[in-house]
Amino acid sequence: MLRASPFVDAGYDVADYCLIAPRYGTNDDLVELVVRARERGIRVMLDLVAGHTSIEHAWFQRELAADGPDPEGDRYVWCEELPSAAWSNQTPGTPAWVRSPGPRPGYYLKNFYDEQPALNFGWVRGAGDASWRDPIDAPGPLRNRQALRDVIAFWLDRGVAGFRVDMAFSLIKDEQVAEGLAATVAIWREIRDWLDVAYPDAVLIPEGTEPRTAEPTAFDADFFLVIHDEHGSLFDNHYAGVLPFHEVREPFFDAAGKGGTRVFLDAWDAARATDPQRLIVMATADHDYDRLCCGPRTAEQLGAALTFLFTWGSVPCLYYGDEIGMRYLPGMPDVEGAVCNPAYNRAGCRTPMQWDAGPNAGFSTADASRLYLPVDPAADRPTVAAQDGDPASTLTLVRELLALRRATPALRTRASIRVVHEGYPFAYVRGESHLVVVNPRREPATMTAPEAAGATVLLGEGVEATADGLVVAGFGYGILNGLAPSAASRNQAVAPV
Repeated sequence: MLRASPFVDAGYDVADYCLIAPRYGTNDDLVELVVRARERGIRVMLDLVAGHTSIEHAWFQRELAADGPDPEGDRYVWCEELPSAAWSNQTPGTPAWVRSPGPRPGYYLKNFYDEQPALNFGWVRGAGDASWRDPIDAPGPLRNRQALRDVIAFWLDRGVAGFRVDMAFSLIKDEQVAEGLAATVAIWREIRDWLDVAYPDAVLIPEGTEPRTAEPTAFDADFFLVIHDEHGSLFDNHYAGVLPFHEVREPFFDAAGKGGTRVFLDAWDAARATDPQRLIVMATADHDYDRLCCGPRTAEQLGAALTFLFTWGSVPCLYYGDEIGMRYLPGMPDVEGAVCNPAYNRAGCRTPMQWDAGPNAGFSTADASRLYLPVDPAADRPTVAAQDGDPASTLTLVRELLALRRATPALRTRASIRVVHEGYPFAYVRGESHLVVVNPRREPATMTAPEAAGATVLLGEGVEATADGLVVAGFGYGILNGLAPSAASRNQAVAPV
């Protein structure tokens, strides 16, 4: 998060939507970054916190100083008596309502921390016996819907490509996931209709999977979150913690070889059921949870994971440091809201980038006590300098995967995908011309695959073709071409690239 903030939650408590936080520079600095990046073919997106602000935001301060509702319509959710449903759905076990610290009487609704008051987008069920429940077309909710447009336009006018929207589907608080979140999705559909006219090139990516309604989707892609099963069933060892919605299971990409791909594949199929060409973003990791390299998972195991993430039909997203196998560091201090509860610490995936063997791993020349978080203290910590030019390094593999993907249409996002073997190894055909196989377990694995007869390994480690299939070493991976035609490939239409 780059916007001005008191940083109670690492910037996700926004004090001014239209001002870059001084620690990062100025608005002009961001504009220059956008221009310089575009000259290099890079488009810059921003995070957008749509559902709440900081208590220091001018909007909240105005309502806090009042002795009653804002005559223009409350931007936040206020009540004078504590509601009976007083517990938070966002952070289970914590109060949802916070007593007003200012002249205004009563309580305000929060999203996560007390310092993050929820913006008022109305309620679908109306007031009933709760007069504080504004309908979705009340003045306050309508002001906030317009404010969303204003903030989006402000940054699009300065050249940014679009937004990843934090908590995109939690705007209206009494909607249930099982009910489809239709009213919240309608807000985004309205914004998409406006963008299509005013900013047709703008990109919107949600935090999560967009609920499907009868209307066209509002976002350009879904985002399979690291913290949820669609991603976690593959990679999550829960070293950052276990949250109430987690189903603890053995991840597929683990040396023990006890996991599976079915949870992921079912989620993938469900997300693309109504639109087979729907884009889905898959990250290596993110700021909220484990890294790929965590706990006992070593750099040796990353080849299979990275090969999958860069060759599956998703839009790959590389989290900083994963290109060198930076580790999730347990036991990091609570900095700017990183520790949400005693069992959940996000700081371990937020440590400084490791560039070289110099002080602070080349991240900063400041005294170590002034760093945002401590640098990995291990003598063998991975660095860019150590891996650059090393043909066996994680960094070299990432560069090779990206180059091969760029040069090979069949490995890109929109080419067809056909799974030919589940379990260990996991194998799939891309574009009916390339076979990808990964074996993330410690033990070797074999598979029968007629397509592999005569195929050539373009990139890989530990993959051997046999007369009727493949033998894949422990932690092996490979991308093959020159496939023999199969009945499935002869009868299957290939999706456009």
